[in-house]
Amino acid sequence: MTEEQLVGFAPEEIDTAAPTRSARLKWVVVVQEDLPAGRAVNAAACVSAAIGARVRGLLGPDAVDADGSSHAGLPWAGCSVLAASVEQLTAIRGKAAGSDGVLVVDMPEVAQLTRVYDEYRQAVAETPSAALAPLAVALVGPRNRVDRIVGRLPLLA
Repeated sequence: MTEEQLVGFAPEEIDTAAPTRSARLKWVVVVQEDLPAGRAVNAAACVSAAIGARVRGLLGPDAVDADGSSHAGLPWAGCSVLAASVEQLTAIRGKAAGSDGVLVVDMPEVAQLTRVYDEYRQAVAETPSAALAPLAVALVGPRNRVDRIVGRLPLLA
């Protein structure tokens, strides 16, 4: 991962006491609307893991409960999980890829068709971008740009 692939919050922007809507960056995960629940959750979790590795300052500090047990920090800026058709997902990925300052992470369908990561990478290498049907697309970027890309998609039900 190169420095150009990283986006995030400067230390002075992190305000865990503020509402999520006040964060400069917005994070959305858009999942194919007709996926069975298990596959949809898997796709959302996979793109979220990649986002977590690429967005500086996204996770808040650990929380400690009344018994002293620690709970790992969660994204303080929030995340919306939305639903879209395959066609909409493809269009969202394309628009986001061309939008300055927007990080795009997608999970093509082929990722769920193999259990060996190198086989997944080989299948992607042999497939044109337009044929990689996305199961989920995650975006992090300036709030106004992300809003324009995802429009008024519904929450995943």
